[in-house]
Amino acid sequence: MVKLSDVAAQAGVSPAAVSRVLSGDSTVRVSDETRDRILSAARELRYVPNHAARALRTARSSAIALVVPEVTSAVFAELARGTEEGASARGLTVMLARAEQLDPASDWLERLVAEGRVDGVILQVPEGVPFTVGETVPTVVINSQDHGPVPTVVLDDAAGIRAAVEHLQALGHQRVGYIGGLPTSATGARREAGFLAAVADFGLQTRDEWMTRLGYSGDDGRAAAADLLALGTLPSALVVANLNAALGVLAGIHASGLRVPDDISLVALHDVWYADATWPPITTVRMPLAELGQTAVDLLVGPGPADRPIHITVTSPAPELMVRASTARLARLDD
Repeated sequence: MVKLSDVAAQAGVSPAAVSRVLSGDSTVRVSDETRDRILSAARELRYVPNHAARALRTARSSAIALVVPEVTSAVFAELARGTEEGASARGLTVMLARAEQLDPASDWLERLVAEGRVDGVILQVPEGVPFTVGETVPTVVINSQDHGPVPTVVLDDAAGIRAAVEHLQALGHQRVGYIGGLPTSATGARREAGFLAAVADFGLQTRDEWMTRLGYSGDDGRAAAADLLALGTLPSALVVANLNAALGVLAGIHASGLRVPDDISLVALHDVWYADATWPPITTVRMPLAELGQTAVDLLVGPGPADRPIHITVTSPAPELMVRASTARLARLDD
């Protein structure tokens, strides 16, 4: 069994320093390089702290909660993995909870902490749900809002959408539509702004009627496709702001008798296993979801410098285009 002293030896520091860094002690005075070395050593050695003894000493639960809109969504799998890795390196476990029916008036987060079940919460607010977090709950909000008093970590949504638009431009598409999130959603606003900026930068055409704002579910995507297909003139390609919605869009296009990518190309944000299990397989933009989770853990339990910003955008690694058969070079000139 790996001991605290083993981690200390590999990191080249004292056992006391290891103990305080892994416990998230905000008073410990070590450099960022030393802290990273300790966390790396703990991960490499798969150090598992004695939670029972530690709980008696600190009166803490040694657990944090990851609350996401839907625990069955594969989109959140990478986020959960990154959160667990970041927490494990600090000797913490992760409780996964569903926020799909989150009640803005509920005090369930406060009770979760007050009952000693978790020491803090990493929360992704469901799309379009207004929500505030009480000051008594140690909380980091992820990919949900852009400002406010609560520490926030977001993805670079605009960069992800830009990668999708650039891919379509390189394939010769000039008329591009957009399937977006709800207008009340922070991610929806960021992604739509990124789409409009990219279209303008690349000199492409879009129209208001080629843009929908219905949400990220498969049913939302199917409804958005129906709205677009009812139009007289269609774009030659679509950017979909969420892969789940893209499944509905693809189904709607198939049902109409049109073909992807022969009649219309399709590229979506986020990449999970089922993007390669559809027909045709969907071209996606892979976002750094694991890094989002790790950064959220660092912000929640890591001491950091006093002047560290509480609003962080995860920019590394950069969004990665995963080219599959749902996009193709335009074989004809746009009107």
